[in-house]
Amino acid sequence: MKRKERTYTISAVAAQYDVHPQTLRLYEREGLLKPSRSRGNTRLYTDADLERLELILSLTRELGVNLAGVAIILDMREKMEQMRREFERFFEYLQTHIHEFAQHAGKEPSDALVPISRAAVIRRHEDGQQ
Repeated sequence: MKRKERTYTISAVAAQYDVHPQTLRLYEREGLLKPSRSRGNTRLYTDADLERLELILSLTRELGVNLAGVAIILDMREKMEQMRREFERFFEYLQTHIHEFAQHAGKEPSDALVPISRAAVIRRHEDGQQ
């Protein structure tokens, strides 16, 4: 059975983080926060929403970043996280198929995946360029 995620109302979040509820509504209008809604259309904030809010408040209060800047930073963080996940999936794929790569290259599995920078040095050396 799936455990229900804990949620918080806008008034509870506003009080906890010392922000006005209108500020939270503004963050939602600007696309910075995306709280879910109850059947009665009440905003419900999850722990993930609170983490994101903490980042927003840190950027605005401590670093003086405006909301447009916050939006750019959040977008870049999401893209970086997506790239990290894609890299991990690719690396897992390589790890699970290393023996096939080694067989194809006629090498030992430990030598099959030479780092690109090292491979470039080897090629330059083989081509007589030092």
